[in-house]
Amino acid sequence: MHSDYLERILTARVYDVAQETPLEDASNLSRRLNNRLLLKREDMQSVFSFKLRGAYNKMAKLPPDLLAQGVIAASAGNHAQGVALGAKRLGTRAIIVMPVTTPQVKIDAVKARGGEVVLHGDTYDDAYAYARELEAEKGLTFIHPFDDPDVIAGQGTIGMEILRQCQQPIHAIFVAIGGGGLISGIAAYVKRLHPEIKIIGVEPVDADAMSQSLKSGERIRLPQVGLFADGVAVRQVGEETFRLCQQYIDEIILVDTDDTCAAIKDVFEDTRSILEPAGALAIAAAKTYVEREGIENQTLIAVACGANMNFDRLRFVAERAELGERREAIFAVTIPEERGSLRKFCECMGKRNLTEFNYRIADDREAHIFVGVQIENRADGARMVQTFENCGFKTLDLTDNELAKLHLRHMVGGRSPLAENELLYRFEFPERPGALMKFVTSMSPNWNISLFHYRNHGSDCGRIVVGMQVPPHEMNEWEAFLETLGYRYWDENQNPAYTLFLG
Repeated sequence: MHSDYLERILTARVYDVAQETPLEDASNLSRRLNNRLLLKREDMQSVFSFKLRGAYNKMAKLPPDLLAQGVIAASAGNHAQGVALGAKRLGTRAIIVMPVTTPQVKIDAVKARGGEVVLHGDTYDDAYAYARELEAEKGLTFIHPFDDPDVIAGQGTIGMEILRQCQQPIHAIFVAIGGGGLISGIAAYVKRLHPEIKIIGVEPVDADAMSQSLKSGERIRLPQVGLFADGVAVRQVGEETFRLCQQYIDEIILVDTDDTCAAIKDVFEDTRSILEPAGALAIAAAKTYVEREGIENQTLIAVACGANMNFDRLRFVAERAELGERREAIFAVTIPEERGSLRKFCECMGKRNLTEFNYRIADDREAHIFVGVQIENRADGARMVQTFENCGFKTLDLTDNELAKLHLRHMVGGRSPLAENELLYRFEFPERPGALMKFVTSMSPNWNISLFHYRNHGSDCGRIVVGMQVPPHEMNEWEAFLETLGYRYWDENQNPAYTLFLG
């Protein structure tokens, strides 16, 4: 099981289907960071991701009789395409079990590469369990997406290529982590030859299974994971990948959705290609690392590991990239409800560019304005707050306030004298046809909905904010409802953005 990975990687069979991808200069980003940032362009593989390397290596190493019986995998994304393509190349059948929630574009991509798709269950875990049943029933071989030495070795060929392609000293290599197969392979190779090179893993803040596992010294299973970077939305990392990460990686950096969206935009500006969220994590982390460490003139490498992006999600990415780049700040500014106040506010703004301005009369003494402003960086946002305060306007910075960014900016000004006993909650659920209706019908008919905002962003998860009128004596029923609903939720009743504009 734990034989020498250097030998495994050197003898891996990947180039029947994979290409040696370029290591490209991200020139704009390098200039901005005062370091040389190189992108390992795994998004340029035929399946737009690195996953075919490990999948093919595993299948190519199977004994001929097992290979002839066929292979099976569970995946909603890039691994599925890698397995389908590899099986076609090796002349065997591949069954891919995918959750019923899988977008049609991904199902079509697997079928186009010769895979037989079986839809089962709502989550990856359901699909995985069913695939293991079919494996036994039909005598197929299961191709694990990450927790298998041959899969890890296949991904490790990326590390081999990086060292061959980059002749100058490398300070750090940044790699996204889902189950851990990619980083384990790269780290096992690079650290054996150049232990001084830092291997830095990257996870989304809401899907940090490896980070939590390394901290606690054992594999942690997350109760739920964020869905935005679906390529790394893994609840539990692999046993072998965990062992290798404990041994080889230097640290893990966590990045949020806005940072990821900004990184997608950065790569687009440098290469005119569009990475999927998981594919851009490494770039986001490289930026965070440079800012934190203050390094200059070093060579950094980020693995751009995938580009299977739904076109519909670009709207959300574009909207959030400005915030992720700290190019836009959002404020709640309180001004006196009197003539000339607005003019004074505009004078206070000076020549700055407004990105958003929402206001509705609600009180005879004070007016609350919801305003978006273009800024140069985070420090510039803080200066803006000071400017407003100096003009005598009470100001709240909402730039990092999730409720404000997702919902309130589209519905400011809805305070109502009729909304008594109102509770405000934010929900997130897997986006699929009928999901919204299911949500609404699951609510007790005794409770009145006093506020509702939902916007389809074309992403994998739907987001709703709901105001419900729940009498105090029915709070137990409300709490029971929240627990049985099975969706992620946030209590926003104390959120200052809510109390100012809607509460």
